[in-house]
Amino acid sequence: MNITILAVGRIREKPIAALCIEYADRIRKYGHTLSIEEIKDEPGDRPSDKILAREADRLRSRIPQDAYPIAVDISGEACSSTAFAERIGDLMMQGTNKVVFIIGGSLGLERKLVASCRWVFSLSELTFTHEMARLILLEQLYRANTILRGEPYHK
Repeated sequence: MNITILAVGRIREKPIAALCIEYADRIRKYGHTLSIEEIKDEPGDRPSDKILAREADRLRSRIPQDAYPIAVDISGEACSSTAFAERIGDLMMQGTNKVVFIIGGSLGLERKLVASCRWVFSLSELTFTHEMARLILLEQLYRANTILRGEPYHK
């Protein structure tokens, strides 16, 4: 499966960046193609709706037409790690080749962009920085692969 994480903003914290690289490498060992694409975040000197609209335009332009877009958003479906793994497994079994996870910046994602996604997934009801959200998503993707293969990482 080709997995893309499309995220607004860069990771500035070196320990978080190092962990993201570690989990990305682990995911690739399962035969997935994984790319992380960063979209420049908008300066905060504009109204929120304008910032979200401009970031959404940049995000939309990077989503391939044949991809299965998944918004990572607090408004989405919360599920356990096992249910997340089952969902990823179902996508693979259905022959879904390109999956794009979309993570917003400090303001989140534009509602129209969220509504256009095939699945809206929530990491938690808690609020995370976009840097932490990326790390948690990568860890859960790795965990999903270990669950699907019956490996002991998930307890």
